[in-house]
Order: sequence, then C-alpha cells, then structure tokens
Amino acid sequence: MTRIVVVGNGMAGARLVSEIRARDRYVGLTVFGAEESQPYNRVLLSNVVAGTMPPDQVRLLDPAWYADHSVTALPGVEVTAVDRENRAVLTATGRREPYDVLVLATGSEAVVPPVPGADRAVAFRTMDDCRRILRAAGAARHAVVIGGGLLGVEAARGLAGRGLPVTLLHLAGHLMDRQLDAEAGLVLGQTLGGLGVRTRTGVVVEEILDGGVRLAGDETVEADLVVLACGVRPVTGLAREAGLEVARGIVVDDEMRTDDPSIFAIGECAEHRGRVYGLVAPAWEQAAVVADIVTGADKAARYRGSRLVTRLKARSVELAAMGETHLTEDDAEVVRFSHRAAGTYRKLVIRDGRLVGVILLGETSAVGNLTQLFDRGGPLPGDRAGLLFPGLQGNVVAESPVRMPDAAKVCQCNDVTKGQIRACWESGARDVTAVAAATRATTGCGGCRDAVEGIVGWLCEQEGVSA
Repeated sequence: MTRIVVVGNGMAGARLVSEIRARDRYVGLTVFGAEESQPYNRVLLSNVVAGTMPPDQVRLLDPAWYADHSVTALPGVEVTAVDRENRAVLTATGRREPYDVLVLATGSEAVVPPVPGADRAVAFRTMDDCRRILRAAGAARHAVVIGGGLLGVEAARGLAGRGLPVTLLHLAGHLMDRQLDAEAGLVLGQTLGGLGVRTRTGVVVEEILDGGVRLAGDETVEADLVVLACGVRPVTGLAREAGLEVARGIVVDDEMRTDDPSIFAIGECAEHRGRVYGLVAPAWEQAAVVADIVTGADKAARYRGSRLVTRLKARSVELAAMGETHLTEDDAEVVRFSHRAAGTYRKLVIRDGRLVGVILLGETSAVGNLTQLFDRGGPLPGDRAGLLFPGLQGNVVAESPVRMPDAAKVCQCNDVTKGQIRACWESGARDVTAVAAATRATTGCGGCRDAVEGIVGWLCEQEGVSA
C-alpha cells in the first residue's frame, strides 16, 4: 500500500487530503499540522475578527471526518526534518513516519517588520492571532493596523465594525497597491473612512510603542492595539534543509513535483514557473493535480498556473480585482468610471480585444460576467460601457449570474460553474447549504455566495419551491 505523508494541515493540506480520499479510499494517508487546531479557512479569519462568523463556522474538516475516512491526523505535531535517503519525516516529538510520497504544504508566515517594539504588536495570520486580537480589542480604545494590503484592509474594517476607532497605515502611496491603481486606492480609502477607518498612506513606521506607533518625522499615532498585516513569506526551511531547490518558494514543475520525484509541494510554500500564489483557488487547483497524480486517477494531470481573482471580504465594502490592473493607455485599451462620492470605481483593461484586467469597487453586479470573460479570454462585445453597466441598452453579456450560460464559472475558488449548480439543484439540493455540500461553492473566499443564492433562488422560483 502506498504511504502518503502530508506536512501541513492548513487550507492546501486539508484540501489535498480530501481530494486524495475522493479518488482512493485505501491509500495510506497521514497528515501533520503545526497548529493544534483543526484545519480552518484562513481566508475568512477577517470575518471572525469582525464578529460576523464564530470560529467554528470557518472550520474545514473536523476529527470525525478523519476517523471516518481512515486518515491519521496529527495536529500540533511539527515536522522538523525530512530524511530523503530513507524516505521518512521526523517530528519534534521524536516520531519517525516513513513515506512513499511526501507532499509539503507548509504555507506561509506573517512578515514582521524589523522595527523596535514589533513584539508589542499582534500579527494577523492564524486563528490564535485572531483570539489575541479579539482579547485585546475588548479593552482597547484605539487600534492601528500596519499594512494596507488585502489582509490589512479586512482587519481594519473588522475592528472598526466592532466600534473601535482604527487607523490604517500603509507604506505605499495607495491602499492595496498590488491589486488596485491609484484612483481605486483613493476611492477605497474614502469608503473605509465612512466606516470608521482612518487611512494614512505613504508613511514609514519607525517604532511600536506601548501607547502607539511612531512614524518617520517623530509623529506618534495613538494606539493600545497594534495589528501587523505586512504580508507573508513562504515557509521553506524544511525543504531547504532537506536539500530541495528553493527560490522564493519551493520550486516545483507542472506536476507540482520538487527536484526529488517523491516529494511534491503545493499552496503558498510552492513556486511554480517563478510565481508564488497567495490565494486559495490556486492552492486548491494544485491539490487536485497532485491528488490525480499520486492516486493514479489521472497521471496526465498538470498545473498550468492560475488566473487570479481577488475579492475583498469586508462588510459594506464590495471589491473585486483581477489580472493586469496596472496597465495604462500606453499598453492597452482602458475603460474606466469613477464616482468618488458614491464610493464607485470601475475599470476594464483590454488588450488585443481580450479582457486582461478588471477593478470593480462599489456595487459589483457586473463581476460574474466580467470574471467569465476574463477567465475564458474570449473576444469582447463592442459596447464597452455595457460591460461596466450591465443594465445599459445594447449589453450582450448576461446581466446577472442567473442568466449566465451553464459553462460560466460562478465559484472561482472551487471551479464551480452555473451548470453544476443547476445540476446539483435538479438532483435535490434546494438551498445554498446543500449546494455548498455537494459542489463546495461558497466554501473558499465566500465572494460567490450572493451569486449562488441568486441562482438557487431563481431555480426555486421557476419550480414554485421555497429555497
């Protein structure tokens, strides 16, 4: 019997284990997790901070699942070394676990800036970090979040939603500078301002004090809770010490194999074709490829890279960004609309008649159609304004997910189409919970939930059934 060992029981590792069991009920399967908690959806931790989801609601797999599926799960057991010669992993507890196939899903860790007093702050990365933040928030009068990327914006909005005044500090000139252009960053900052988050961009943090954060120029921002959201870096130490090729991440090929044929790597620790992905959809796509290969379900399976769609998960802030959003009129056709007072910004980036970049901030009813066009890379209709404003006369693209063709992708994280949701409904899944259980739609970033609810509701209306 083939012995498969997975190191890492986060979103990538837990997904891989479930994908393997869906293909092979008998292969030996052991998974180690450095965290003591059961695997959880890290993408939804900002909802835990905001109080809109309890911790139990973001859990991925529980202990009963492992027992029912004959998986040996060892949470809180850290793997400290890989013995490649004898094909075994060693743990901090002295356990030696042999393997025929080893998969590294060690994820990433929070970046802590090298400034004095950094130990006074709380990094925002794990469930334990969430608990620390919530304990501190209960007694805090003012919070500072350092880092205005996706995670920092979500953390700041979550804390503000609890009634805590928040200042968001960002080194770059505008928020979410990796995904957004300057105008979109400005509109986002104004939207957050109306929700209780004061934004400061272009600032340099020099020290974290007991009562605040000192900036360059000796200005101090008052705070008795400081949260770090300064990015993440791949956890590659185990691979590096084992002699595997490591660049920014653990280098893998299209099979997700390292330079040792018996060892694979997936998720945020893996570097594929020079790129490390920090979103859930690529990790789950990679997990499916590895599961196909190691179980023999599809030995021709290959990972070719992912087209990324970023959805902001912050209450009262609708934001989606995808592709090459920073291209200018010198490089591509750019169609944009901005209404700062309404908190609305929309931008299309078109090259060679294809949609290569999108920013939607504010009301995002067009996101399903644009995601479909972006994902397929097909030719666009001549009416560009109709793409940004689906209700306009002459728009030839479906104006809502309900009216999309069955091939349209609704859940980007889990690669679920409108047709799969329809088929699931026709098989008896008559509410979103049942559809999610059957297809996994809504269980990633959660950004597709409204679309799934709309499709299920529409199908129920056609048949006169209560959703």
